[in-house]
Amino acid sequence: MDATDTPELAAFRAEARAWLAQHAPAHAGKVRHRLHFEHADTAEEYEKAELASVEAAKAWQAALHAGGWAGISWPAAFGGRGGTPAQEAVFAEESDLADVSTGPLLIGLKMVGPTLMRHGTASQCAAHLGPLLRGERVWCQLYSEPEAGSDLAALRTRAVLDEAAGEWVVTGQKVWTSSARVADWAILLARTNTDVPKHQGITYFLVDMRSPGIEVRPLRQMNGSYHFNEVFLDAVRVPAAQVVGEVDGGWKVVHTTLAAERAMIGGGGGEKARALLALAQAHGRADDPLVRQRVAEVFTLDEILRFLGLKMRAAIARGVPPGPEGSIMKLLVARRAHEAALAALEIEGESALLAGADAPDGGAWQQQLLSAQGLRIGGGTDFIQLNAIAERILGLPRRRQPDRDVPFRELTARRRRGGDRP
Repeated sequence: MDATDTPELAAFRAEARAWLAQHAPAHAGKVRHRLHFEHADTAEEYEKAELASVEAAKAWQAALHAGGWAGISWPAAFGGRGGTPAQEAVFAEESDLADVSTGPLLIGLKMVGPTLMRHGTASQCAAHLGPLLRGERVWCQLYSEPEAGSDLAALRTRAVLDEAAGEWVVTGQKVWTSSARVADWAILLARTNTDVPKHQGITYFLVDMRSPGIEVRPLRQMNGSYHFNEVFLDAVRVPAAQVVGEVDGGWKVVHTTLAAERAMIGGGGGEKARALLALAQAHGRADDPLVRQRVAEVFTLDEILRFLGLKMRAAIARGVPPGPEGSIMKLLVARRAHEAALAALEIEGESALLAGADAPDGGAWQQQLLSAQGLRIGGGTDFIQLNAIAERILGLPRRRQPDRDVPFRELTARRRRGGDRP
């Protein structure tokens, strides 16, 4: 029992722990938690390893669904268990201890699901929520573009309505798309109106990733993995029924998804200090005062994140959706991952210069250091989170945005003339 558990939550934890003890061992360790797969030196090898992890995640999600543990905090009306966010957090903690995960499915379960439940039509929910809970579909998000990263509203992918066919024709390029090669469906932002300011002419779509005209190209990262991809859309046809929310009203919908994403990233990762302490003991450095100080710093971040998670959990239980507080947690998760990896390499000493199978623990901490940089970018960069905290929590004035009320068509014209950039 956790010291912060209520009696009801303690009973739920005991029930979850008993079920996991019976069902988790057959699935433990099969879903990879890092963005790197050993022995995956090419894009093809990485895709094979990624597919194996996806299949393991699907099998575990199917087991959760069969056991009545899928969508713990989802309303029963949408196929969930009808429990509380606190119960879902407890189950996640116990799952982490049991070394089971639905990692590759989290975009769908934690981002797409909540967005559809809030903004989707009845037919959209019926078509997608069930397969999500049963572990039948992998989702990715087609948001960022080469010239629209932190300034997402500057996106240039275009969607034009073919009224006769009842379809939107989408053309453009997306980048930094996680798991695009193994995804079945995607959530897509595209510009549908260039005569209004940039935030007002964006529409939110659901896209079948097997649609003609979609090409996925893997991107190799500095940690050696191919987790991210660039996606090209060449006259991809999307049925009008796959618009979520209102046409040109996608910015309102995407706020729900982004808030859920930040809460997901901020709430993930578990503890780091415990693993650092075990590493220090293995290297005979547990009594080194400098090492103990570094472990204590990471332990402090562990505890801050734990208490922030409890606060967010309590707010959600009161019916308050994830808000800018998720930006604080996301910032700290990225910082903790970086600081923990640096501390680990200091503990390892000279052996920290090794990589792969030659490094301690198979190079896990080296990979975490390299992969941690992605946490500082994905879901909104550190600076975007700091802006959100400053404006929405501290109440500081918004930074001046001279392009905010300018029709997007004029902004693109300025670019062609070499003038001011948005």
